[in-house]
Amino acid sequence: MKKEYDSLIKNGTWKLVDPPFRAKLIGCKWVYKNKYRSDGSLEKHKVRLVAKGFTQKEGIDYDETFAPIAKWATIHSLLAMLAQHGWKVHQTNVKTTFLNGDLKENIYMKQLEGFVVKGQEQKVCKLIKSLYGLNQAPCPW
Repeated sequence: MKKEYDSLIKNGTWKLVDPPFRAKLIGCKWVYKNKYRSDGSLEKHKVRLVAKGFTQKEGIDYDETFAPIAKWATIHSLLAMLAQHGWKVHQTNVKTTFLNGDLKENIYMKQLEGFVVKGQEQKVCKLIKSLYGLNQAPCPW
């Protein structure tokens, strides 16, 4: 959790601000997952901070959503073209893909339980970058 928190801080995901009058605060939670090797043994424990986006209201907290999904026909066509021309395929994995997009909306989140900044307990997190769980998370990405 500490490594994930430090990564979010380093990425500038939010800044602490005084809560605006009547601002709607969304919550957040930690989601845990175990990653296993192909032989079934435990490889590592994963943790991700997720915003409680289900509390957001369309037209108030966000205007549009987006699902970054490709059709199988498109993938097949692309792979066929690559094979036909003898081109190489490279795959990359960006760990914090969604967290690289800047938000347009003003979204305020409660500070994380266990990570509340001492002396600034009354402040809230104003999200600057996208966070997993937000309805509009894929749009800025």
